[in-house]
Amino acid sequence: MKKTLLIVFSLVATMSIIWAACAPFVDEKLNPSELPLDQIILPDGFEISIYAEVPNARSMALSPGGILFVGNRSEDKVYAVVDNDKDAKADKVYVIDDDLKMPNGVAFKDGDLYVAEVSRILRYRDIVNNLENPPEPEVIFDGYPTETHHGWKYIAFGPDGLLYVPVGAPCNICDKTDDNLIYTSISRIDVDNPEPEIIARGIRNTVGFDWDPKTGDLWFTDNGRDKMGDDIPPCELNHIAEVGEHFGYPYCHGGNILDPEFGKGKDCEDYAAPAWNLDAHVAPLGMAFYRGDMFPDLYDNAIFVAEHGSWDRTKKSGYKVTMLTHDDTKATSATIFAEGWLDQESQKAWGRPVDVLEMNDGSVLLSDDYAGVIYRIAYK
Repeated sequence: MKKTLLIVFSLVATMSIIWAACAPFVDEKLNPSELPLDQIILPDGFEISIYAEVPNARSMALSPGGILFVGNRSEDKVYAVVDNDKDAKADKVYVIDDDLKMPNGVAFKDGDLYVAEVSRILRYRDIVNNLENPPEPEVIFDGYPTETHHGWKYIAFGPDGLLYVPVGAPCNICDKTDDNLIYTSISRIDVDNPEPEIIARGIRNTVGFDWDPKTGDLWFTDNGRDKMGDDIPPCELNHIAEVGEHFGYPYCHGGNILDPEFGKGKDCEDYAAPAWNLDAHVAPLGMAFYRGDMFPDLYDNAIFVAEHGSWDRTKKSGYKVTMLTHDDTKATSATIFAEGWLDQESQKAWGRPVDVLEMNDGSVLLSDDYAGVIYRIAYK
């Protein structure tokens, strides 16, 4: 009996030590009204406020009239956010649908809302005039893979009027293209005659992209693989120079790191190099070129990248917004634009940036799926 009690006490003590060691890494879940916005560090002249409270707020899309549509990943809803009195704060949040599977991606075109589930694209006709009573969705295409691992999608209409849809790797590291060429790609479809065309390959998981308004070229973020250590491989910002390029996954990472499992016999020179290597495990998601005129000239056509933050790194990385300058094909510098969601000393985070969207007045919205809010960043 004494031996049994000794073992039990020993186990309890061991668990207490493990919990004490892990406790600093437990994130803080706060009510939106309690969020410490004063901890967010921005460049001089900028301010941040809460635009709307939206549970698990992920990808965003804007109608020409300023109605904001928001998807989510961990729930089943898509939202519409309305600021009727134009005071830079939402007045009402509508639920457009509440029976969806990982409806992360949203896009808007010609009065209609498009939503990406894991394996299909939906369309809600004339949504702006039917927020109170949304129509039943039409299934535009239902042929994407059904795996939920990296199955959530970011979607957007390009300058060519086509809908761009990525398909991530259904794993941390694997090669499933023999099963289906659509894996690890960015595709595009004509929503009136949907037949996916693959425009780029070798992309582990992109959850954000945008077109350079000056060149029309597509740029996208990509999340680096896990289980290679704290500091490699880097996450990436990429630029598509021509249709059909391969960006290395699963053979090469960051432009010069061969994968220990799939890199044998490969040469990183055979793949498109990143436009910029971000830190490892920062999980870059949404990105956007700044087109407005509210911000100072320094930010003209700059790229904003939301770094969602690491989940398996010894010391956390990301949890911030990075601003990058660039030429036509690559980034030239990177600086921190917004940080403070992660306390570096305690390693506790109370927010995780997801998507970046410019409003009609030139301010920038930033979604946060952990805090359940959408911030507005403006220049005073």
